[in-house]
Amino acid sequence: MTADPPDPDPRRTPDLEAGGGVPPGSTPPDSAQTSGLSHPQPMPSKTTPVLWLILTGVLVLMVAALVIALAFGWLGGV
Repeated sequence: MTADPPDPDPRRTPDLEAGGGVPPGSTPPDSAQTSGLSHPQPMPSKTTPVLWLILTGVLVLMVAALVIALAFGWLGGV
């Protein structure tokens, strides 16, 4: 016993032509016909990424300076 429904009888299927096709206008359109934009999209700020790049660069330079200072013994008692 299967859960699949039996194949429909083509003689009793509405809007089915003899070759198995359907007449024009009996099927819905492929997709909605929507056009235009709802609202203009705001431009993202360029300040935040630039600030993060600068802060990351400063942090990298500070860590590099610490490593160089430790390597040459410039920190004294640390």
